[in-house]
Amino acid sequence: MLGSYRFGRVSRPENRFRSQGGLVTADHDYREELATAEEAVREAGSIVMRLFKGKFDIREKSKNNPVTTADIEANRRIREIITGRFANDGWLSEEDQDSPKRLSSSRIWIIDPIDGTKEFIEGVPQFAVSIGFVVDGRPTVAAVYNPAEDSLYKAAAGQGAYLNDKPISVSQRSSLEGALLLVSRSEPQRKFQVFVDHCEIQKVGSIAFRLAKIAGGDGDGTLTFRSIHEWDICAGVLIVLEAGGKVVDGPGAGLMFNRPQAKHRGVVAANASLADGLQRLWVEAMARNG
Repeated sequence: MLGSYRFGRVSRPENRFRSQGGLVTADHDYREELATAEEAVREAGSIVMRLFKGKFDIREKSKNNPVTTADIEANRRIREIITGRFANDGWLSEEDQDSPKRLSSSRIWIIDPIDGTKEFIEGVPQFAVSIGFVVDGRPTVAAVYNPAEDSLYKAAAGQGAYLNDKPISVSQRSSLEGALLLVSRSEPQRKFQVFVDHCEIQKVGSIAFRLAKIAGGDGDGTLTFRSIHEWDICAGVLIVLEAGGKVVDGPGAGLMFNRPQAKHRGVVAANASLADGLQRLWVEAMARNG
């Protein structure tokens, strides 16, 4: 049975995807894709929680880039569920070898079985399972699940964003002064000094989880200076957009997905009133710190 789906149909004459590039008509409501994503994050979350604070293997894929038994097993289950229903769709996952074949797919699933693996290893409950579904470069379905909190954020293009089936929206704060900015636990803090003069800073692990929290109004904005992989942010970007927010890369451009180099140079997310100001400070911080 597919996972629960409680979105009602929108009353507008056509479903639309709110993006910085304009309104894009959706072919359909992606009901089955969303239900599949929700089922997959929940099952992966169950696998992750069976191992959380328990015994699991760890190895380094590269410097400061660990992978655990939980990442591998969660990824395997997600792949089984999704490819079992959408065998012809493209696939991009942090834990699978990338293939250029995905570039010829108009429909692609972008997966991070545990965003925040370091937090998972440290026993910090700030990690998430992230599943995004992209059509023609634009995120169309998203599910981000923090199983330690049992918080499931989801969205479909033109149909709003939800936390545990309740509608959510970004904060309404209009001034940067005193805004709550969620930032990485591991990025060099000197880069955030320009923000300290304006904002309250709170460290939260997974960027997928940070984006979801911003969508729910649990924080006013988030950003990263890092070159960030598509699987880290794809689902969270759609959830923020559908919650009424705005997401750009560090230089200020809108985000497209399923690119040959599946990375973006920085990310800034907030409501429309704050995003531009945060992005300008991002540029200033990069000029100071490189």
